[in-house]
Amino acid sequence: MEELKANQRRPRNRKVGVVVSNAMKKSVVVAVSRRVPHSLYKKFVRRTHKFMAHDEENKCKVGDRVEIQETRPLSRRKRWIVREILSRATE
Repeated sequence: MEELKANQRRPRNRKVGVVVSNAMKKSVVVAVSRRVPHSLYKKFVRRTHKFMAHDEENKCKVGDRVEIQETRPLSRRKRWIVREILSRATE
């Protein structure tokens, strides 16, 4: 395995999901869904994982589709930041 030089980093993970909670200050909860085949029946099943993400300007609303990016630990459970709001929630 090659060692990274001092100025090189591995690319940060990015995920796309939907905001399910914005009740906190500068934080949102983003649900990211993925489809995986069932081990026995081979039918595709949706798996969802929730990530806490940092939203500096409190711009995200519930239902917005956002892109989040991995970052350094910001709190006990927050390791992601909101990079971009891809689409707004319909009211």
